[in-house]
Amino acid sequence: MRIVFAGTPEFAVPSLRVAARHGQVVAVYTQPDRPAGRGRGLAASPVKREALAAGLPVLQPQSLRDRQAQDTLRALQPDLMVVVAYGLILPRAVLAIPVHGCWNVHASLLPRWRGAAPIQRAIEAGDADTGVCLMRMQKGLDTGPVYLRKSTPIGPLETGGELTERLSGMGAQLLGDGLGLLRIGLLPGAQAQSEIGATYAHKVEKSEAPLDWMRPADELACKVRAFNPWPIAEAMIDGERVRIHGAIAVPGGDGAAPGSIVGAGREGLDVATGNGLLRIRVLQREGGKAITAADYLNARRTQ
Repeated sequence: MRIVFAGTPEFAVPSLRVAARHGQVVAVYTQPDRPAGRGRGLAASPVKREALAAGLPVLQPQSLRDRQAQDTLRALQPDLMVVVAYGLILPRAVLAIPVHGCWNVHASLLPRWRGAAPIQRAIEAGDADTGVCLMRMQKGLDTGPVYLRKSTPIGPLETGGELTERLSGMGAQLLGDGLGLLRIGLLPGAQAQSEIGATYAHKVEKSEAPLDWMRPADELACKVRAFNPWPIAEAMIDGERVRIHGAIAVPGGDGAAPGSIVGAGREGLDVATGNGLLRIRVLQREGGKAITAADYLNARRTQ
């Protein structure tokens, strides 16, 4: 089976490995190299690095909308195109090129959380469960019919980074299941998505990082988890801007002004919110590294 793989971040790497085990990956599409690091030098995506290490041909078009890019893809004669967090829009002409169409590994239980940031939005919303879907792509954004799905609980302290790593492996396993079934002609028919319960997971922006102390503590705790490792939640604490890497919601704080510190100890720094307390357990000062609340308090006392 001739497979074209399209993906960019680390999340897609396990799926690329699975695709290479189940067929002949004739090309790997990934986004163009981007400036990164302090020197702002061009850096290859994790998928590109994996593909080059495996000796797979890499293509990095700026877009798949122009005829030349589509002719290049057509010349590869793909039986299937597998797309995992690629980051570029696939026009209808591209979707029609592979014999078996284009498959997408999506990190949510569709139709909930279509879009760019399903993992972060699921945690931010306080969802109890999430999962992965293997779907056939169509013109709409993550609206295509679903072949296979697998659900999993979201851990009460699980961060965006931790859940991303878990779902990456689950997505690769689901892709392997689908490719195996396709090879022997037993792939189940794709089930159309319902529009009932459909939600959109818009891209996370750096501007969303600041916490609003007027919001309830449980909502803020979810946001802290969702935004770890990026963009990391931030807030003003006792007149100082800090980044918050770990926090939980606890009862208390009745009558205290939102944003005020009502307790401090080895367990954390308790800040009043619109409802309850946010206990900050790991935080980062300007120009420093992430430290426990106990270390933060010790540092403040010695200044």
